[in-house]
Amino acid sequence: MNNERNAEILNDLLHITNDRIAGFETVEGQVWESYSDLKGEYDRMISESKIMKNDLINLIQEDGKTADDSASAAGAIHRTWIDLKNSFVGGSKEKSTLENVVYGEQNAIKAYEDVLASGELNTKSAKIVEDQLNLIRQSYTKFKNIEDYKK
Repeated sequence: MNNERNAEILNDLLHITNDRIAGFETVEGQVWESYSDLKGEYDRMISESKIMKNDLINLIQEDGKTADDSASAAGAIHRTWIDLKNSFVGGSKEKSTLENVVYGEQNAIKAYEDVLASGELNTKSAKIVEDQLNLIRQSYTKFKNIEDYKK
């Protein structure tokens, strides 16, 4: 595995992680009145995402490359679309917002799985990416059954 390709893949994951953080910050404060019991879990997700971000940056720098510490254009468009969609939602805006969190987590899981399945990462990077995938899966599992949290 050459360092150039490893860093390129890690930068793609860094963009996804930055998209997650930006999305989480967009949701922040919009849902806690109805879903106050999720606040602690949500805060944990944000903290984990920031640690994941730092881990990816460190791996990229270990390869002697520069981390592209930005969110993706696609992520920005998606967040704008969510804001627009939520402005027209009938019913529970909070539920719709949390459903968008779940959707984002599904996409992150798919991207991480694809990267790992490609076999293109070096051993150290693959281990850290696999650990991060497990964290995203845990978050997804906790948020996918939103109505269970209302009980």
